[in-house]
Amino acid sequence: QVQLVESGGGLVQAGGSLRLSCVASGRTFSSYAMGWFRQAPGKEREFVTAIRWSGGSTGYADSVKGRFTISKDNAKNTVYLQMNNLKPEDTAVYYCAAGLVHIAGVLTTPTQYDYWGQGTQVTVSS
Repeated sequence: QVQLVESGGGLVQAGGSLRLSCVASGRTFSSYAMGWFRQAPGKEREFVTAIRWSGGSTGYADSVKGRFTISKDNAKNTVYLQMNNLKPEDTAVYYCAAGLVHIAGVLTTPTQYDYWGQGTQVTVSS
């Protein structure tokens, strides 16, 4: 049974930093991409960033480029999202997801992902 467990969310002031973690278990993820999405109240779930387990290719939404960094620890089956210079508009529930890779590049749409975590709340105060 595949499980993705996020942690690290919380309340932070604008300009601050948080690091989210996602521990993946239940299968081998070498053929998968791991993504972070977020969903604010009343809005659709949106792509934040993703990384391929094999090769480590990454992709970022324009809104987070230069501020967020995705990384992985293969030995721990864990993906991280380092978020710096946080803004109030980054406030959302952040979800970790795993998707089987069929194409080149990273996966950027929710429908491309097969497994999802429960989400962790990130709140940025102004």
